[in-house]
Amino acid sequence: MSCSPKRLKMQHSGNNSATDFQKLWGRWNGLVSRFYDDPKVAWLMDTRIGQYLGSQPVLALTGLMFSAMAALPVGLFLSFALVTIVMSAVGFIFFEVFLLFIGGVILMCVLPGIALFAVMVALVSNALYVTSSNIFSRYYLTKGAEVLDDQEESMKSECETKKLKETQ
Repeated sequence: MSCSPKRLKMQHSGNNSATDFQKLWGRWNGLVSRFYDDPKVAWLMDTRIGQYLGSQPVLALTGLMFSAMAALPVGLFLSFALVTIVMSAVGFIFFEVFLLFIGGVILMCVLPGIALFAVMVALVSNALYVTSSNIFSRYYLTKGAEVLDDQEESMKSECETKKLKETQ
């Protein structure tokens, strides 16, 4: 078997890739060991779920990928919900303030109308009272004068009848 330069290059490249893989594997192990040395990760790995996920790396990777990929849509949805709630609350407050303002303006328009109506009713009532009391007082004064005139006439007639009886 002859050694062509091409073949030599492939053998050398294969050797190089094996050493590169070993270096990469060593770095990966160092990273994983630092990760496992973290107290929170150590606590999680001591739990039952951590032990199960440690024995099922494919499931752990699937859960990690799902969590990482779902974080953005869930975060966007929660942001949208929060903004919607805030805008609804602010809009509700502005709407309530607007309704209170309109109610206050209507009240300020109605109250002077009620006051004017009350003044007019009081004036009309007082005018009727004064007029009716004057009419009644004049009526009873004239009626009283007639009664007095009648009483005077009856007294005169009694006096005259007495005088007539005495003279007889």
